[in-house]
Amino acid sequence: MATADAPRADVERVNHVLETLLNRGEVPARLREAMRYAVLGGGKRIRPRLAYATGRLVGASPAALDAPAAAVELLHAYSLVHDDLPAMDDDALRRGRPTAHVCYGEATAILVGDALQALAFEALAGGADAAIAVRQVALLAEAAGAGGMVGGQALDMEGETRRFSLAEVERMHRGKTGALIRAAVMMAAATGSLAEEEGTALDRFGGQIGLAFQIRDDVLDATRSTAALGKPHGADARRGKSTYVSLLGVDAARQMAAERLQAALGALAVFGDRARELAALARCLATRSF
Repeated sequence: MATADAPRADVERVNHVLETLLNRGEVPARLREAMRYAVLGGGKRIRPRLAYATGRLVGASPAALDAPAAAVELLHAYSLVHDDLPAMDDDALRRGRPTAHVCYGEATAILVGDALQALAFEALAGGADAAIAVRQVALLAEAAGAGGMVGGQALDMEGETRRFSLAEVERMHRGKTGALIRAAVMMAAATGSLAEEEGTALDRFGGQIGLAFQIRDDVLDATRSTAALGKPHGADARRGKSTYVSLLGVDAARQMAAERLQAALGALAVFGDRARELAALARCLATRSF
């Protein structure tokens, strides 16, 4: 059972793992500095927290969870660096600071993303159990690729040129945001011993909480200030993107997030009280104010 200090301990633990990974090897000084800027300069560590909480649920040791927790955060950081590029969303602010390409130039920012993606898979490949490592590599690769995050980003760009249906918005966000969140859960689940119905339940949980998280993100983008968000307020609306808020309105989007949250919590019912920590984290993600 997790303690009340588990979220803070998880963040501190994954930050230490990330620091170690980013400091090793012979890396050009400017590139290393930019990689550290992109990864260690803030962030809520949501995906690693999901990995550690899921791992505790399935009885995994903290050491067995370090690689997937760090890998999913490295993949996430790479995606943010590339999303912010002029050819993509062209954002100058991320986590309350200038984006990587603003600080280090566009070419270096592209290389930062490339390097972080490679480092994520390097971290997983070093796992002590080869079979588990292979499964985790496959899960992360699927989540990061053309059928997942990259595909979602492609749809996101397409959405700047035409209005999407609600089904298309969901498809986009299952890839762009939801895939990595699901991967965080499922990579951690791979470290434990689960009955088939338990694995299916965690898979469903990961998918539903990923959508709840993104719907909440759309609501925050429409209702919170730039200072509160740490990134430009109303950016999606200015680009004419289809979002849950643009299609449904704020109140209906909030209701949909609540429904996705309930679906995620329902998936955890098979675990009973053992899933209390993971359920609490899910509620936090789906109702957050930042």
